[in-house]
Amino acid sequence: MRKSVATVAVALAATLGLAACGSGDDDGVELTWYINPDAGGQALIAQQCTEEAAGAYTIATALLPRDADSQREQLARRLAANDTSIDLMSLDPPYIPELARAGFLAPVPDELAATAQEQAVQGALETATWEDELVTVPFWSNTQLLWYRTSVAEAAGLDMSQPVTWDQLIDVAREQDVDLAVQGIRAESLTVWLNSLVVSAGGEVISGEATSAADVDVTLDSEAGAEAARILSTIGQEGLGGPGLPTADENANLASFQGDAGSFMVNWPFVWPALNDAVAGGSLDQAVLDDLGWAMYPAMIEGEGARPPVGGINLGVSAFSGHVEESYDAIACITDPAKQAAYFVSDGNPPSATSSYDDPAVQEEFPMAPLIRDSLEAGAPRPLTPFYNTLSAGLQRTWHPIDQVDEDTPTISTELIESILAGEALL
Repeated sequence: MRKSVATVAVALAATLGLAACGSGDDDGVELTWYINPDAGGQALIAQQCTEEAAGAYTIATALLPRDADSQREQLARRLAANDTSIDLMSLDPPYIPELARAGFLAPVPDELAATAQEQAVQGALETATWEDELVTVPFWSNTQLLWYRTSVAEAAGLDMSQPVTWDQLIDVAREQDVDLAVQGIRAESLTVWLNSLVVSAGGEVISGEATSAADVDVTLDSEAGAEAARILSTIGQEGLGGPGLPTADENANLASFQGDAGSFMVNWPFVWPALNDAVAGGSLDQAVLDDLGWAMYPAMIEGEGARPPVGGINLGVSAFSGHVEESYDAIACITDPAKQAAYFVSDGNPPSATSSYDDPAVQEEFPMAPLIRDSLEAGAPRPLTPFYNTLSAGLQRTWHPIDQVDEDTPTISTELIESILAGEALL
């Protein structure tokens, strides 16, 4: 069912784009929504909201690059030039403080902000907020789960109905000679993993919301930072992440998890439709899918809950748009919980609205939907700072490869990032 909806969505996207370019309707308000790549679901919603607007506005979509850094670069450059052709934007949460601090985001109307705060999961709300104000509207949210082979967990005697810790997973990998599928590549995914380890251990990567480079207080040199270093260095130095760990991203982890040494994997919910599609396509044995289990992200401290990664997309309106009011009307339509539920089913991107998880179609397509909602409620966003790009790049430079991480890494990392922010060093 997902594929057929996506196919229709792509066709609609093409139709919508052609209509937008060739309509010649100078009397109506045409909104341009810059979207990140997906399976066509955002274009389908744009079509639906255009129809529901009954002539008040039309929405045309424009596609951003695939990777988040390139999306940020393109939008930031155009917004800095006061480009009036951008109305709505699908925004990766870590870059929202940077855009908000620069004055690039039009204020969210009070009524829409109240609706968002009432309907969205906590993790998504945190990513949409800057200096205690909602500056964007949560659209879809993402979080990582712990995926596991039930046969491995049973052999290890783990009760997966209860929270498990990273130390327990390390013990299983050692004893059973299996691989832990973690994102060890020098990329944003390493920052995501590190941040969750630090926050789950009771610490922070930075303290507070810095509004200037001088205010950024890197707090990695702490007990929580030391614990994160211990977990990463153990997995790296003992080879528990498999031979491809230095270049292992989410897709590589999924491939590794399906192999003979597969055991546990931290990853986004896209793995569920991907594994089902692989079985349907004949490239994966049904036995692997039958052996699949899912649980809450691993904890750092026994008896205390984890703070799983939070991602997703929030919607913002350009401060330079000539149609701010219509753009926020469109966002109210786009973020309707029913549309979020349908988007989850068609594109695999989890809703930010809590009520969307009660949709029967969602529960049928994603049996782990309640766990995803719980994970988003418990999740911790990456550091909210206008200097996130510098921070993340500094972390990736000093914590990669993870087999070189040791007890000095938190201090080295802190000193490098502070030097860069002070203008005394370059990445």
